[in-house]
Amino acid sequence: MLNRLLMPIAAVALVTTCVHAEVPSFEKNVLDAQIGNVCYAVTAADVNNDGKIDAVAISEDEVVWYQNPDWTRHSMIKNAVSPDHVCIAAHDIDGDGKVDFALGAGWPTSGGTIHWLRRGETLDEPWQVFNISSEPWTHRMRWADVLGRGSKQLVVSPLNASSGSGIRLMAFPILSDPESGPWKPIVIDGSLNRAHNHWHLPSTEDNGAEQTLVASEEGITWIGKHEANGFQVKRIASGAAGKSPAQRGSGEVKTGRLSPSTSLIATIEPMHGNQVVAYIGNDVTDEKQQRIVLDDTFSQGHAVWCADLDGDGADEIIAAYRNPGDGPVKGPGIFIYQADDERGQHWSRTTLDPMMACEDLWCDDFNGDGKVDILAGGRATHDVNLYLNQSGKSSTTAND
Repeated sequence: MLNRLLMPIAAVALVTTCVHAEVPSFEKNVLDAQIGNVCYAVTAADVNNDGKIDAVAISEDEVVWYQNPDWTRHSMIKNAVSPDHVCIAAHDIDGDGKVDFALGAGWPTSGGTIHWLRRGETLDEPWQVFNISSEPWTHRMRWADVLGRGSKQLVVSPLNASSGSGIRLMAFPILSDPESGPWKPIVIDGSLNRAHNHWHLPSTEDNGAEQTLVASEEGITWIGKHEANGFQVKRIASGAAGKSPAQRGSGEVKTGRLSPSTSLIATIEPMHGNQVVAYIGNDVTDEKQQRIVLDDTFSQGHAVWCADLDGDGADEIIAAYRNPGDGPVKGPGIFIYQADDERGQHWSRTTLDPMMACEDLWCDDFNGDGKVDILAGGRATHDVNLYLNQSGKSSTTAND
């Protein structure tokens, strides 16, 4: 049953007490109080082709979509592939004009199976499951044209290396007959370790290839297509400093802008770490970025996003952690960080939800009012929540 609860967000001073634009309040909608043992990932897509964005979430053994606007729960598949489901990405794979989904399963050590899902004759039927491939430790996936072919590939990043000195960051082009499988991967890079997440940037080159940022033990790494069959790799930032792999590098990454001349990279550092970090530069691909720690009180930080929540043209950072912490806000919870100046030298924090053990976030305009909303999936809290933006201004971007 849908539970609508207006949740005001109370300001918490973080770096400064400067006056800034007010962060909007959000209306909390509990889409699912118990999706399963854990909600591993959330995303958004128009599942039923009615022009409205629906919410999508995965538990350890089920893929679920919640129908906009009443958020009725629908199960796509349950116990159809190896548990645990760990990542999902929406795309029209077979070219029929209807959204399909890629799914990573078998987490953490049950084979790392990779599948795609297509609806049945009706949306009330279980979705069909087709195999794409498998890669041990498959952890994150997104659709992007990293090969510059004019169509998107499924880009998959495993968490740990299974052979060689680093993980195989792979792009899977869609087959002419995507049902036939297995799909053949193209390895983009094999040099990174403990790669917790990746993100894509629009192409800036004549080859049309989208770029990739990877958050790993090494920090933030930029990867872009360089030659016919090659890729350029450069380190953008080293992330947290530490003696052990668990203490160094980055774990989450998203990008945004504070102004037309000021870029923003938001991270959680290290992997499952305690720090929310903003990297400030003229462009997200610059090798020299100013690193600013916005918060160091997280316990098991696990989600971050950049979005213009208040419609002022500058992105905020939304970040969350999933374990109780030792800071002034015990948590777990979801928090919003807002720059008080154009260059991001001073920031303030507000609390969105002080109770949710958030595993994953997705920002989008779910109710079509021009304002960015926040979808979140919980780990220890097992829930799926949609926070509807109550700002009076239309937002400009969700950085999707």
